[in-house]
Amino acid sequence: MSHSSLPHDIDIDAVITGDIRLDAASSLRLYHEAPLHELGKWAAQRCQFIHGEQYRTYVIDRNINYTNVCSAHCTFCAFKRDLGDTDAYLLNTKALHEKVRQLVNIGGTQILLQGGMHPELPIEFYEQMLRDLKCEFPSIHIHGFSPPEIVEFVAVFKLEGFPCTLPNRSHELSNDVWQAKLEAILTRLCDAGLDSIPGGGGEIFADRVRRRIGIGKATADQWLKVMSCAHQIGMFTSATMMFGHIESVADRIDHMLRVRAAQDRVIEAQYPGRYLSFISWPFQPDHTPLGKLDSWDPESGEPFAGDDPQHPLAGKQLRLAGATDYLRTQALSRLVLDNIQSITSSWVTVGPKIGQLGLFYGANDMGSVMMEENVVSAAGTTHCLNEPVLCHLIREAGFVPAQRDNKYRRLHVHEGQQSPDHQVKDWSRHRRTNLHRQGSGDEGGQVPLPVVGDRAS
Repeated sequence: MSHSSLPHDIDIDAVITGDIRLDAASSLRLYHEAPLHELGKWAAQRCQFIHGEQYRTYVIDRNINYTNVCSAHCTFCAFKRDLGDTDAYLLNTKALHEKVRQLVNIGGTQILLQGGMHPELPIEFYEQMLRDLKCEFPSIHIHGFSPPEIVEFVAVFKLEGFPCTLPNRSHELSNDVWQAKLEAILTRLCDAGLDSIPGGGGEIFADRVRRRIGIGKATADQWLKVMSCAHQIGMFTSATMMFGHIESVADRIDHMLRVRAAQDRVIEAQYPGRYLSFISWPFQPDHTPLGKLDSWDPESGEPFAGDDPQHPLAGKQLRLAGATDYLRTQALSRLVLDNIQSITSSWVTVGPKIGQLGLFYGANDMGSVMMEENVVSAAGTTHCLNEPVLCHLIREAGFVPAQRDNKYRRLHVHEGQQSPDHQVKDWSRHRRTNLHRQGSGDEGGQVPLPVVGDRAS
């Protein structure tokens, strides 16, 4: 097969079949030199090689942020609150269960349970929360607590036989003690009902970028160690990347390659768990400190400062990612991540139509029916779709929509007239549904202080 627009020393056919791997240099050249439609075509061919040409999936779940109190100071976040803020909250059991009940009523199978990095909640709070959820909703998959939250757990939880680094973190745990405490915490959470861990907090792994955008948050090595430990005890996870801020394209590729190398280690060690998917999305700047930086003007003729770590404006200049940059980055992730099963299109941040187009740029999955979302929407993005619309987008792209579970197993294949989208008579009523946001009329389900004994109120 001839690929006249391809850098001469890259055998893209062998990349598509998984016979050779892209390295950092070839990935960077593909990103910069390959025409967008060609890059998308190759990523789509790689996707078809793995998943076939017929089905594309989605999941019905709900993002539940049980608290917005967070000790980190991420400059890209508009969601977090400090203890004592008037709009800081912690959900009680009644409110939490009502959210899950609403999900079950629409056929949902999974909750994405995340909070801020709350500095005062003990491990017993989380164990009881998980046990209560599993007791009330035994069939619901609990996908919860991203690596930065778990790193915070290691720091703050008081476990018998392990030191606690608070209040001033004046001493560091040794690597062996930190790892042992991490495993003890994950095991206890798993025993209490945690099923899998989402890839939140991945952002960008490059240290010089991460130090600027995620102050007080898990390092890249800590993020990867949490996931490795989760895989070792049998949990499945996802990996994520947030781009389109102060990072370089090389930083994005480095991030992908670190995820790939981590998955290689999982496979080589034959751990029972592994990374199942990769999701990347562009930074949403509204209402965030990071969004106040000056934006690079591509028409100026000046290079983007973030591409040169020695540039005096490196880390102080934004290069926001539009639709083309998003599709190019997603397509490259499908070609680079040859050992990751699924790539999810991020319609929540880029909108339904670009999300749909992502199915032609390497994605085999359209993610979630977004019943609730608090973090991204706090930064100004409020796209929301229901199940019929999501099925319609997949079918309109030429695929058969299928509802999946957390392990990407197809639960319901929508081929007949009973499919959710085929039931719609008036699409004007389905163009947009209301996105639930915590705090919009449901303050009765919040408690102002993290008092465990009040959780059943």
